[in-house]
Amino acid sequence: MDELRQLIDLAGSRGWTVGSAESLTAGLFCAQIASCPGASVVLKGGIVTYWTEMKEVLLDVPAMLVEKFGVISRECARAMALNAQRIMDVDFAVSFTGNAGPDVMEEKPAGRVYCAIARRDGTVFDFRFQMDGMQRNEVRAEVVRRMISNLLSVMKEEI
Repeated sequence: MDELRQLIDLAGSRGWTVGSAESLTAGLFCAQIASCPGASVVLKGGIVTYWTEMKEVLLDVPAMLVEKFGVISRECARAMALNAQRIMDVDFAVSFTGNAGPDVMEEKPAGRVYCAIARRDGTVFDFRFQMDGMQRNEVRAEVVRRMISNLLSVMKEEI
């Protein structure tokens, strides 16, 4: 059984809900979750915040945090996940922010991605990836795949 199917089955059996806050993936995580039968019981929604301003307005990411660390940062990913969890009232919120390439942004190389998972209890797990030698859409697809795997692992810790 693939990890996406396992995730949907586990979350569904526990009554857990999932939401996302997506920047570089621009909704790809939600689309991947929704591609699996049974997703409607688990996936509550997603917030796509491609522009910095939208992270501040829709996800309450503090402007001071963005000024200090940038949007391509661990701190931004954590704030996105925590605030998405609160705003959507989900059991698990997953966030994605980074540089899919091809150019350097905020002094971060192409392929640098930060993600986080926030649980309802306020615990946050964060992840940093450096995906070299990939095209933008390969980076986006790979980080979604990795975070489905990471979310499944976090969920398994709950049982």
